[in-house]
Amino acid sequence: MDNEELTLFRDMTRRALEQEVAPHFEQWEADHMVPRDLWNTLGAAGLLCPDMPEEYGAAGTDPQVTFAIIEEASRMGFGGVATGYGIHSNIVAPYINHFGTDEQKELWLPKMVSGEAVGALAMTEPGAGSDVQGIRTNAVRDGDDWILNGSKIFITNGYHADLVIVAAITDPGKGAKGTSLFLVDTSLPGFEKGKKLEKIGQHTSDTAELFFQDMRLSSSALLGELNKGFVIMMQELPRERLGIAAQAVSAAEGALDITVDYVLQRKAFGQSVASFQNTRFQLAEVKTEIAINRAFYEKCAAAYAQGNLSAEEAAMLKYASTEMQCKTIDQCLQLFGGYGYTAEYPISRFYTDARIQRIYGGTSEIMRSEERRVGKECR
Repeated sequence: MDNEELTLFRDMTRRALEQEVAPHFEQWEADHMVPRDLWNTLGAAGLLCPDMPEEYGAAGTDPQVTFAIIEEASRMGFGGVATGYGIHSNIVAPYINHFGTDEQKELWLPKMVSGEAVGALAMTEPGAGSDVQGIRTNAVRDGDDWILNGSKIFITNGYHADLVIVAAITDPGKGAKGTSLFLVDTSLPGFEKGKKLEKIGQHTSDTAELFFQDMRLSSSALLGELNKGFVIMMQELPRERLGIAAQAVSAAEGALDITVDYVLQRKAFGQSVASFQNTRFQLAEVKTEIAINRAFYEKCAAAYAQGNLSAEEAAMLKYASTEMQCKTIDQCLQLFGGYGYTAEYPISRFYTDARIQRIYGGTSEIMRSEERRVGKECR
C-alpha cells in the first residue's frame, strides 16, 4: 500500500472519530463503556477489520491500515476505544481468517466487518494471566459436541461481545499441548457475563468476567486443530504486540502534542513554562524517546508485512514501547503541574490509560523473559 492511500485512511479515521467519538467521549468515560451501536457506526464507516478479504465485505487492505486506525484513536486520546478496536479488528478477526474454516469465516467475518458482531478474546483466568499455560477452563466431548465449563477475567469487549474466542483444556494433563480454541456464540445457553470491571483507566473499554456453565458447542465451534490452541496463540502474538506498540507510540505522541500546547500558553514567574530550560530539556528527552520507539515500531511493522516478524522481536517492541509510553507520559503530566492530576485535563487520561499497556498482551516481566532467548542466541 502506498503512502497516499494510507494517508486517506488516516484522514477518514480522524474525521470519523472527530464526528462519532469526540462529542460523546466524556459521557462514555463516565458510563465506563461505549454504546453498542458505535460498533455498527464504525462498520458503516468501513473502519472495522479493513484488512480482511473483500469477499467478506472488508476493504482487503494491508494490515498496516488496521494499525493506522489504532494509531489515530490512540493519538487522539481515545485509549479505551483503541484497545477495544484492536481486540476486535487486530486479533479476533485475524485469528478467524488465518485458522477458521470456510464456514466459520462466512459466518463471522461479515458480521465483524459490519459491526453486527463484536469480538472478544478470552484467555486470562483468575489463576492464569500472562502464563496462558495455566488455564483451567475445559471442554469435554459429548458425542459430536463439546461441553464448555469455566470462567475468564479481564476480557476486553466482554460486555458487548457477540463472539468470544475461548481457550480451553481439551486434553487434561498435557498443559499447553492439550489446549484448544473455540468460537463461542454468546447467545447460546450457558453463557453469562459478570458486571463491568472498574479500572483506573481505559474506561470506555468494557471489561468483564465471563462464565461458561455446561455450555454446549457444536464440533464446528473448534477453531483450528484440536489441541493446537497454544500454537495458534503463539503464532498470532507478534501481531497482537505490534498493535499494542502502535497504541503506545501514538498515545505518547498525542500526549506530547497537548503538552507542547500547554507549556506554550501557561505562564509562570512572568514567562511561558516553555521558556524554562528544564521544560525544553524534558520535552527534548520525551521527543527523542518517542522517535526511537517509532523507528523500531515501523521496522517491526515492515517485517510483519513481509511475514518475518519474530516473536522475540515483537516482545522487545512491546516491552520497549509500553515502558517508554508510561515514562514519557508521566514526564508530560509533570509539566502540567497540579492541573495534570485533575480529570479536567486530557493528559490525566493519557496517563491512566497507559498503565495497562505494560500488563496486557504479556507483562513487561514476561517480555524480558522472552527477550532473554535472543540474548542466548547472540552468545
